[in-house]
Amino acid sequence: MTPDEVHHFLDQEKTMTVGTIGPHGRPHLMPLWYVPEGDQLVAWTFAKSQKSKNLERDPRATVQVEAGVEYQELRGVMFECDVLVERDPERVAEFGRKIFTRYGGGDLSPEAAEMVERQAAKRIGMRFVPTRTVTWDHRKLGGGY
Repeated sequence: MTPDEVHHFLDQEKTMTVGTIGPHGRPHLMPLWYVPEGDQLVAWTFAKSQKSKNLERDPRATVQVEAGVEYQELRGVMFECDVLVERDPERVAEFGRKIFTRYGGGDLSPEAAEMVERQAAKRIGMRFVPTRTVTWDHRKLGGGY
């Protein structure tokens, strides 16, 4: 995919799979909602989650966003990333507001904004900064595999 195609794809899709290294050295894969910001992705998670603990040990992750069912439809992007972790509740709440605005389809209701503020104290924000990008789009193969 071209950089413009990657940005369009990330704007369309809704879930990324995040791979961190677990306590026993094996990949730990989990789905997360995300918000694209330029060439980076932002997300949040509970501070006590396994992925949070993994990032404390090693602030690197691989993320993948994919789409398609049939082989000729498969497309996606994989980023190897450095992850910047935010723990300040006010900044974490900003991450939460961005996520709920994106997934809620518009402005936050007062109730949703209040929920995000309450949740922020129990969460971390994560900024995924790609260091390597791999993309694929089988639709471009034209049936010649």
